Amino acid sequence: MSAPGRRRLPAGAARVLRLGLVAPLVVGLTAVLWLALPLWLLGAAAVSPWVPGRWRALRLAWLAVVYLTMETVLLAVLLGLWLSSGFGRRLRTPYFEGIHYDLVQGVMWVLFSEARRVLHLSITTVGPAPDAHPGHPLLVCCRHAGPGDSFTLVHALMDWYDREPRVVLKDTLAWDPVIGCLLTRLPARFISPSPGDGEDLESQIASLATGLDRDDAFVIFPEGGNFSPERRERAIARLHRLGLHAMAGRAEAMLHVLAPKPGGLLAALEAAPEADVVMVAHTGLDHVLGVRDLWRELPMDKRITMRWWQVPRAEIPTDRDEQIAWLYDWWERIDAWVEEHRPEDLPARRR
Repeated sequence: MSAPGRRRLPAGAARVLRLGLVAPLVVGLTAVLWLALPLWLLGAAAVSPWVPGRWRALRLAWLAVVYLTMETVLLAVLLGLWLSSGFGRRLRTPYFEGIHYDLVQGVMWVLFSEARRVLHLSITTVGPAPDAHPGHPLLVCCRHAGPGDSFTLVHALMDWYDREPRVVLKDTLAWDPVIGCLLTRLPARFISPSPGDGEDLESQIASLATGLDRDDAFVIFPEGGNFSPERRERAIARLHRLGLHAMAGRAEAMLHVLAPKPGGLLAALEAAPEADVVMVAHTGLDHVLGVRDLWRELPMDKRITMRWWQVPRAEIPTDRDEQIAWLYDWWERIDAWVEEHRPEDLPARRR
């Protein structure tokens, strides 16, 4: 049930509101920014000397314009695809699904390349090579420390590992008009912490993880939210309230991750019995949780490391209690890895 006093819009009404209200705002804001390009460039350059980070204001302003421009272009492309599919009747066919995956991969490549260039980031991956999982569907579990890790992870899976990701996202992300429109046409699921449609979270996750093929990757963040010290304390307190004191004790020993919520991953394991598991950790994208954090914490001039571990299905226990202990073992290993690997400063580039 939804929270008392909180009413949720039906999915169809919310989608109409996003496309009818938010999408025109995005297009209008993009037009205003391009028309006033010289003014805000000069303004951002003027305040940059007083802002921490080398040219932080100017670099972030440019990335915002690039992102909004891509959103505007994508809205037009998505409208064209809807029309060409017979007013949406064939959008979920393999042909149009493939087009949308190609569209996602191309857009992610543009945004990722521009962000890496403007922010002067070097991204290193450590672990199995992209061809280490031939012909096997994957369940990808990643620590969650902000929207930057989701962006980087999906880009890596599509561009480096040649996978088609199925992603579980919070329903608030659907208010981005492109994300909300595009991902409803692909195997993805927007979930609410309090679903009101009678289907619990584990059932939604199991439904999405069913029928994975050889080039699919089901992506899940077992922590259920971005890491913050406050959320860490709440997660530990919740385990104590549930009487899970041993798990709470293990969570207290982990300083860089939240206590994982095993229900979603266990449901995916049951729904995809042939899939291997890949664990992913990263450094350098922590603490970027909102707009204010984008201004203060977005990494610049850094080397970011992503660590991948392959877990063959045969090594995963089948008993539920043993699976929960196995997940906590891995999260302790990830916490220790994060402690040992911090972002490295890159030498300043020549002007």
